[in-house]
Amino acid sequence: MAEQFSLLLPVWAGDRPDFLTEAFRSSVQDQIRRPDHVVIVRDGPVPPALEATITRLAAESPVPVDVLELDRNDGLGPALDAGLEACAHDVVARMDADDLSLPHRFAVQLPIIESGVDLVGSGLQEFGDDPDEIVGLRTPPVDAHDIAVRARFADPFNHPTVVYRRDLVRAVGGYSDFALMEDYLLWAKMLVAGARVANVAEPLVKYRVGAGAYARRGGLGQLRAELAVQRRFRELGFTSRGQFARNVVVRGGYRLVPESLRRMAYRRVIATYGG
Repeated sequence: MAEQFSLLLPVWAGDRPDFLTEAFRSSVQDQIRRPDHVVIVRDGPVPPALEATITRLAAESPVPVDVLELDRNDGLGPALDAGLEACAHDVVARMDADDLSLPHRFAVQLPIIESGVDLVGSGLQEFGDDPDEIVGLRTPPVDAHDIAVRARFADPFNHPTVVYRRDLVRAVGGYSDFALMEDYLLWAKMLVAGARVANVAEPLVKYRVGAGAYARRGGLGQLRAELAVQRRFRELGFTSRGQFARNVVVRGGYRLVPESLRRMAYRRVIATYGG
C-alpha cells in the first residue's frame, strides 16, 4: 500500500538561492512520485535573497510546504532533528539544498520502504559546475549484510539520498548534536537497534562537489570528530576493539595526510567508487 511521505530539506546562510531552487524543483515538481509534504528548515538567519527564494518556493509548490525558522544556526544535526518533528508523515526523504534528485528517485525508493525496510539509500553521481559532467560515481553496498560489514569501517549510506522511518530515527535518539558525523552515528544506532536497511546501487541523486571538498575532510577538527565517533561506536558495542584500533589508525590518519593523498584515499578506501 502506498504511503505518504515528507521531504526534509535544511537550508543555511551559506546556501545559494539558484542551487536551492534547482534542488527543490528536482525533488518536488520534477518527480514521478512527488512527496506529499515538504519541510524546509531555515537553520538560522539567511541573506534576503535566500529568504525570498524560500518564500517563493513554498508559495509555488504543488504540495504543502512548511518552513521551520530556527533563530540561530546550531548545525545540521539539531536542524534535522527539529525538522523531523515538523514532518507530517512517518516516512521521510532527505535532500540537501545544493544537490539534484533524478526524476524517478522516489518512485524507486518508496516501494522499498513500503516493503518493510526502515532505511534505504542509493548511489550518487558527483558533479562540479555542470550537472551533466559527472566526475565520480559513488556506489554503496546494497544488501543488509554488506551494509552492516561496511558500516564498521565507513559510512554505508550517502546521506543526501536516504529515505527512512521517522519513528525509528526518533527512537534511537535522532541525529543529536554530533557535528560532522551526525549521519554516520545515526546509521550505527539504527543498525544496533535492528533496523532493516537497504541501498539501491543505481545513482538517484546528483551530488555537487564544490571547491575545497577534500580540504574540508581533513584537519584537526575532522580528526577530533573522527575519534569522538569511533569512541561512541565502541560504547554502543557497534565495533570491536580491533575494529576500533583499525579505524583510529586508518580513518584518523586519513584526516591528517595532505589533500592530494586524501583525495586518492577517499576514492580508493573510504568511499566506494565505480564507473
